[in-house]
Amino acid sequence: MKKAENIIVGISIGDLNGIGSEVILKTFEDNRMLELCTPVIFANVKILSFIKKQLNLTAQLHGIDKIEQIVIGKINVLNIWREGVDINFGTNDETVGKYAIKSFTAATKALKENEIDVLVTAPINKYNIQSEEFKFPGHTDYLNQELDGNALMFMIQDNLRVGLLTDHVPVNEVAKHLNEKLIIQKIETIKKSLIQDFGINKPRIAVLALNPHAGDNGVIGKEDDELLKPTIKKLFEKGTLVFGPYAADGFFGSNQYEKYDAVIATYHDQGLIPFKTLSFGNGVNYTAGLSKIRTSPDHGTAYEIAGNGIADYNSFKEAVYAAIDIYNSRNEYKEISSNPLKTKEKQL
Repeated sequence: MKKAENIIVGISIGDLNGIGSEVILKTFEDNRMLELCTPVIFANVKILSFIKKQLNLTAQLHGIDKIEQIVIGKINVLNIWREGVDINFGTNDETVGKYAIKSFTAATKALKENEIDVLVTAPINKYNIQSEEFKFPGHTDYLNQELDGNALMFMIQDNLRVGLLTDHVPVNEVAKHLNEKLIIQKIETIKKSLIQDFGINKPRIAVLALNPHAGDNGVIGKEDDELLKPTIKKLFEKGTLVFGPYAADGFFGSNQYEKYDAVIATYHDQGLIPFKTLSFGNGVNYTAGLSKIRTSPDHGTAYEIAGNGIADYNSFKEAVYAAIDIYNSRNEYKEISSNPLKTKEKQL
């Protein structure tokens, strides 16, 4: 297994007019982080030096032109472009969006080619990244195309883990997207992730209902009785410890979520509102289900505070920690899976 500081954490720069650069630089100002991993920021060292100066930060940057020039224990900045970029903090700028995607696609390529071990993405603006070359709602959809597996948005913070059956889908279309195949795929993806990425041998998974009061026996919608319940029952009978559907309104307030290793919400805000209420500033967005590891902070570009030097970097730091932990957990799982005797030793 690699030494901790040799775990190469690739970082896409995100929207240069947002708080991404600030939270990245603040995270690695603490030299103890460089004992855990070696960062490689996909950007331009002159641009980052300019931002560092603007924000009065002290992180020491090491510019490189090829991935082979990485220096262990330094904050490496891989020059993905040479030209200057106009930085106007707090501004939605299509040109800046293009550089965010240039960074992200280069980092994804490095991840695919095993030049970096994990990827941590700084926030992008989903509107200004759109172009003829990049027509994806965000990071997750592009990674799902480029990497093996089935991507699933998995929000994590300590023992609170929330996955989604549907993510960036308009609320009035959620029911149309739900079907047995999708539900089974998402639940199985979360089950596999809990086992290999978090070391939970027999995970317990709760599913939230689509409708208020889980449909009240069909009075407020039939999807829970006709789709979710039978699908959950089918999976449970095959050995997956999945339960529900539970009425979503009181599930988190009553601390019922604490009985489960993960909770699956049927749509974006049903899962993310309670998650961010309970963990804001410490939560991590993890793309589960793929052959490679990608995490990101649980916030956006925060244009309203960009350039003021007041951004909280904790969520980004937690995203780095999570990526390293999952990387190590996966390696341990592979080792145990290839050597059944170690599994027995662990159980004894």
